[in-house]
Amino acid sequence: MKLTILQTGDVPETLRPRFGAYPPMFERMFAAAGVAFDVEVVPILAGAPFPDPHRLEAVLVPGSPAGVYDTHLAWIAPLRAFIRAAYAAGTPMVGICFGHQIIADALGGVVKKSDKGWGLGRHSYAVRDGGALLGGAGEAIAVACSHQDQVIAPPPEAEVILASDFTPNAGLAYRNGATLSFQPHPEFEDPYALALAELRRGRAPDEVVDAAVASLDLASDSLHLARAIGSFLARPRS
Repeated sequence: MKLTILQTGDVPETLRPRFGAYPPMFERMFAAAGVAFDVEVVPILAGAPFPDPHRLEAVLVPGSPAGVYDTHLAWIAPLRAFIRAAYAAGTPMVGICFGHQIIADALGGVVKKSDKGWGLGRHSYAVRDGGALLGGAGEAIAVACSHQDQVIAPPPEAEVILASDFTPNAGLAYRNGATLSFQPHPEFEDPYALALAELRRGRAPDEVVDAAVASLDLASDSLHLARAIGSFLARPRS
């Protein structure tokens, strides 16, 4: 099965020699989860044309340093239009972090920079009743995050399946049955999440960075979330 990743950002330059680029992180994530995809990367942030969503088998919208409100970026408005078309077509689609936010924004939700500040490190999220998609995750799941923006109000089409006090709308399942999105980053291995938290020092308060670093003493549940995402994207649909 072909998975099209719309590349909307990249690993910070100072961390790239050690950790590489974002698309291979997803390839390693899915490989570890036992889900095989033929991955195609479309670098829309570099001006690559958008593919026809009707012709795609599955699409993933990953993280980005951009915000949904960065309308000066030439690819933001076309990405919104792509998401709406993919949603209407029932193309299997998953969003992560910025992808989670831009899907919600494109479909009628509200996304803003949160007054709670930076979310960094390993955060724990309650699995809501609709979280059957997460297949036996239990009552909570802990995954690394790195964000300031949040989905403040989900679209009418979405049901909250992951939530925390810090991020009340951390996971959304959509009524078309083909769209799923999450604020945290299951593709981040813990060493990268740690390095990224340290990189935020000076931008995020020291106490937030210190708490993020300490939180990563415990392993994340990323693999469980990765399996759920892989199964969701690959499952047969009529």
